[in-house]
Amino acid sequence: MFKKVLIHTRRTMKLIVLISVVLLVILGIVASFYKISYSVNINGEMVGYTDNKSKLQSKINDYIENGDDENAAFVQVESLPEYNICLLKRNVDTDDDKIFDLVKADGQTYYRYYAVLENQEEKAYVTSFADAEDIVNKLKEKSSSNIEKITISEKYETEWKDMTSVEDAVAKLYVEPKSVVVASNKKSSTGSVNTATNISGTKVSLGISLVKPVSGTISSRFGARSRVRSSAHTGLDIATSTGTPVVAAASGTVTFSGWKGSYGYLMVITHSNGVQTYYGHCSKLYYSAGQTVSKGQKIAAVGNTGNSTGPHLHFEIRVNGVAYNPQNYLY
Repeated sequence: MFKKVLIHTRRTMKLIVLISVVLLVILGIVASFYKISYSVNINGEMVGYTDNKSKLQSKINDYIENGDDENAAFVQVESLPEYNICLLKRNVDTDDDKIFDLVKADGQTYYRYYAVLENQEEKAYVTSFADAEDIVNKLKEKSSSNIEKITISEKYETEWKDMTSVEDAVAKLYVEPKSVVVASNKKSSTGSVNTATNISGTKVSLGISLVKPVSGTISSRFGARSRVRSSAHTGLDIATSTGTPVVAAASGTVTFSGWKGSYGYLMVITHSNGVQTYYGHCSKLYYSAGQTVSKGQKIAAVGNTGNSTGPHLHFEIRVNGVAYNPQNYLY
């Protein structure tokens, strides 16, 4: 019995070996004439073959994400290739370039750029957000009177716009601020102001944050007395050169602008909580009473007008008419 099983097993093994050899021969013959490949379909239509599906699809993905134009943001492709494994005769060429060109022909390129708008109307186009931001900052530095109406919008469109340089965009958008003071002999003013010498050495909460209106050297401190004034100093003097830009210490409404005796050319901005800031001895004032200004916005230029012995900014902080030491909050 055991001998019969052994003989049967040997015959089976021989048959398996024979079948394996035949299969290897067949596979060798097939491999000599065919190769493993992929047929490619787009929109249900067979458009060619590729030997390297991963490489072709990677190339397509890169094109979709970046396009083939330096200004392209991405490419929208409606139909992507579908791959089916198959055997392809070795003498048949693959169609990677053709397939890629078909995908490109079906693609819609989208361009990204940035529009600078005035009153929601597109006025200039630049390639980067940094350039758009630079335009806005330069308009702020120049105190363009339309700065509050300037915005930036990121755009994705199928057509490329004519781009503008930062300098050209600033020149196009800039609107000269209305200067209340245009000459030292024009002593006009708008609004009303309290110049009483009511001062306090204490510190109160303002309820708002402030920025320095100008940088320079402190030449006279709060409460000081000198031969050039008849009472204690109601503010802080910061010496610097004539024409140096003066910015608003906080956002608010201009309630006085113009000539005010010993103050020379003075601007007063009223903020919330009864807080007011004063900017005296200016050479130029860029806003009149009733106009609103933003924190950090250029409002005036340092001068040497009124009761002054040299170019500097006289800066006051008043709360409900009482002057407080600016150095408790700045400098």
